[in-house]
Amino acid sequence: MIILQDTNDQDNGPECCGADFWLSILVGTPLLILGLIVGAFVVRYIVHKLIDGLASRTEETTPPDRLLGSKRMARAVFQGSGMYSARRAARAQTLASLFKSIATVIIFVSVVIMILGTLGVAVGPLIASAGIVGVALGFGAQSLVKDFLSGVMMMMEDQFGIGDVVDLGEATGIVEGIGMRVTRIRAIDGTVWYVRNGEVVRVGNSSQDWARAVVDVGVAYGENTARVRQLLLEVANELAADPQWGRLILEEPEVWGVEMLGADSVVVRTVVKTEPLEQWGVSRELKERIKNRFDAEGIEIPFPQRTVWHRGTVEPPAPAPASEPESPAPSKPRTSSARQPEPEVET
Repeated sequence: MIILQDTNDQDNGPECCGADFWLSILVGTPLLILGLIVGAFVVRYIVHKLIDGLASRTEETTPPDRLLGSKRMARAVFQGSGMYSARRAARAQTLASLFKSIATVIIFVSVVIMILGTLGVAVGPLIASAGIVGVALGFGAQSLVKDFLSGVMMMMEDQFGIGDVVDLGEATGIVEGIGMRVTRIRAIDGTVWYVRNGEVVRVGNSSQDWARAVVDVGVAYGENTARVRQLLLEVANELAADPQWGRLILEEPEVWGVEMLGADSVVVRTVVKTEPLEQWGVSRELKERIKNRFDAEGIEIPFPQRTVWHRGTVEPPAPAPASEPESPAPSKPRTSSARQPEPEVET
């Protein structure tokens, strides 16, 4: 016995060419995709605002001198610790830009995956394939990955920033640009160095938080070192009291004393703590003032002196002048006489 089943009673959903099918295709899916895109932009805007808000808290570069009662003391305490500095604000802005870029990439990649899932694409195998491709690219481009990770770590650790004077081993100069793969440095002679971040083994930063001008002055051994130290301290204090140069000096200058007993002079060291990148200008000005003051006080700044012995070639003695030949003496007339035999002597 054959039982016929009425297929009209089954609910198989909208027909493939019905109005509901085209309505879901032309209206439902585009609206969902549009909603995902709009939501991605909204989330991106909110995340960027949060990152900018966190970064803006570090833009204050003036230390609160009212707490310590002195602007110089406030700069020495707060800026020396890096709490209030333009460098800290620049670093925060750099990291904020980095985090915003990472957040943008994550948000839009997630939205693309969701859109593909909405269109019926199997997302699981796609993600697995992308992971395998990423691992393969990671093994094939290890140096690129190393440069990228090193660049991120250098930026997060604030090893150096744009405008700093650094020594990276082979390259020394001012940092002009920091990328995820390379760092661009301008040397003092104008040469531009491109250093891969993964190849940076050590970093010497001459402009982080504060700097120090070190001036070594050589005086003659006959000078009184106590008087020399007093004059150096007076000159350094005059420089610190100058309105133009005093704003660049963070602490009171110091004279550390005799640094070296050289072959030609006694070297006395003076140090001044300055703002970053200002140590060279302060050092040059201090040297000029020391030179003028020593000239006025009669303090001798000796220069290397050596005794040179010149050894010339030995010339042969000059020959005696030729004399005229002497006339021969007149010969005596010979007499003819017989030669007597000598007597024999017996022994």
